Amino acid sequence: MNAHSSPEKMIPVTVLTGFLGAGKTTLLKRILTEHHGQRIAVIENEFGPESIDNDLLVQHSDEQIIEMSNGCICCTIRGDLVEALSDLRRQRETGKVKFERVIIETTGMANPGPVCQTFFMDDEVAEFYKLDAVITVVDALHGMQTLDDQPEAQKQVGFADRILVSKKDLVNDLDYQALRARLMRMNPRAAITPVNFGEIDLKQVLDISGFNLNDIIEIDPAFLAEQHPDAHDHSHAHHNHDHGHDHHHDHDDDDDHHGCGAGCQHQHHQHPAHDDEISAFVFKSDKPFDPAKLEEFLGGIVQVYGPDLLRYKGILYLKGVKRRMIFQGVHMMTGAEPGQPWGPREQRGTKMVFIGRKLPRDVFTKGLEMCLARG
Repeated sequence: MNAHSSPEKMIPVTVLTGFLGAGKTTLLKRILTEHHGQRIAVIENEFGPESIDNDLLVQHSDEQIIEMSNGCICCTIRGDLVEALSDLRRQRETGKVKFERVIIETTGMANPGPVCQTFFMDDEVAEFYKLDAVITVVDALHGMQTLDDQPEAQKQVGFADRILVSKKDLVNDLDYQALRARLMRMNPRAAITPVNFGEIDLKQVLDISGFNLNDIIEIDPAFLAEQHPDAHDHSHAHHNHDHGHDHHHDHDDDDDHHGCGAGCQHQHHQHPAHDDEISAFVFKSDKPFDPAKLEEFLGGIVQVYGPDLLRYKGILYLKGVKRRMIFQGVHMMTGAEPGQPWGPREQRGTKMVFIGRKLPRDVFTKGLEMCLARG
């Protein structure tokens, strides 16, 4: 991933995705009309099911960029995303428009991967904009069926840094918990938050820092408990460690976390486990890696499985290195940098999460185990 100077001067970009009818347009209308005090440029893909133009924008306008009454602006993509971003940049630099951040709405059928890659592959975009996060909206009422029928909807979940579940009030709690458990298995690093778009706090959408190389991997503790049945009693410890970071995980009175042992079993009887193409797994070890072996192995799996790797991130314990190493990637583009030094009494260890399409977990796990330092 590209390294930039003075990232604080760059314009943060949020990618908003979700399947048709999930509620993206409702959220965008709120952003473009409510007095939240932020100047946001919304790039709307005109192939969406419902165009914002109809209700909110000046009619019969040939302008591609239109200012709203609350100071936000809306830009309808008629061509290429890079063109739209470059046009916004030029207009901002000449003082024609003002904005502090950008939200890109993808079409309901879109895989967000290529949109994300734009921010790392196009130099003109990458020097001015920084990708903040992918936010995926899932419809509680139709979410299960959509995930069954639409591979692109699964990719949208796999790419997410945060998942917003709409229309929760239209389903019973058992169905919601089943959907939540499925989303968690597909992407345990995305916080899952039920939302009412009439009242959503923009803090749940903006400044997530999902693409930052930092020392934190949020993994839903229920996912860890599900992977390791003997870990049920330690879910509190996992929770405190993994989420001490102001993340808005929805806990619904914590029933799904505290009672995961019986609760998870009950859900699986009611709702058979889905064999989703997109799924996740976590690799953990308290033994250090041999740095050379690990670099060679990771390079190899990215080359072979890159197209099917959606998101991956790791905090690595390397032999002979006093700091943790942080790496993450999207498809075949990876970034790595040294993290915080290990504390003198700190338990050192590796934690990696891989999210992708039909990844051979055993190949990854055995390969990573072969990279652990001997002796």
